[in-house]
Amino acid sequence: MNAHEIDYHIYGEEMQYVEIELDPNEGVVAEAGSFMMMDDGIKMETIFGDGSEKNKGFLGSILGAGKRILTGESLFMTAFYNDLMGKRKVSFASPYPGKIVAVDLTAFGNKFICQKDAFLCAAKGVSVGIEFSKRLGRGLFGGEGFIMQKLEGDGLAFVHAGGTLAKRELQRGETLRVDTGCIVGFTQGIDYDIEFIGGIKNTIFGGEGLFFAKLQGPGTVYIQSLPFSRLARRVWAAAPQGGGKDKGEGSILGGLGDLLDGDNRF
Repeated sequence: MNAHEIDYHIYGEEMQYVEIELDPNEGVVAEAGSFMMMDDGIKMETIFGDGSEKNKGFLGSILGAGKRILTGESLFMTAFYNDLMGKRKVSFASPYPGKIVAVDLTAFGNKFICQKDAFLCAAKGVSVGIEFSKRLGRGLFGGEGFIMQKLEGDGLAFVHAGGTLAKRELQRGETLRVDTGCIVGFTQGIDYDIEFIGGIKNTIFGGEGLFFAKLQGPGTVYIQSLPFSRLARRVWAAAPQGGGKDKGEGSILGGLGDLLDGDNRF
């Protein structure tokens, strides 16, 4: 194997974290900001690029970093190594409520395609790059689902899904239509494109956007019920606006109710 062979355990229900057990000289790479805790003896190193073994040398690092810029990620990743004898553990936390999914790349033909912000961490040696679209529809109208990351190698990778996770096994020719933001990832056998919803009422009054993703088998698809973009929009819509005033949502009295409750800020 080119990637390090790591053991892991996922803890929690809604706000999960993954604990990775490293043997001597084993390592794991992670996105900046996902680190939670580690045992004494773990060495932490900031690396330039995607952290794969094949990107050696200055030019390779530049190419790896360039791919990460295109996906909107940081130029740098963090690597964690066990430099001592005996097993050591390091943990990484999910960024918001949802599920952590362990992806065995060897089971999926050494390649898995995921949303650009879904990747959490992976065994050292796994390449984290960009999946280029060859279709005009994806490039023009893909929105959240346009820029996808590809995880390549023969090790374990971990991705995060918001809300509840759904896993679908699509047979050859079987089609699934999904909101573009709800895609977590899929195997390389899935044919992926963007499709116009159609219909004047759907377009103007539907409230679901103009396009959705069309996924066609064979392969495995992971779907999330709560993409971060949707969560952020709901939080922003419910947040107090204009210097601390709220919208009185859920109350017939609205601002008058605030006055009766003793909240007389105007």
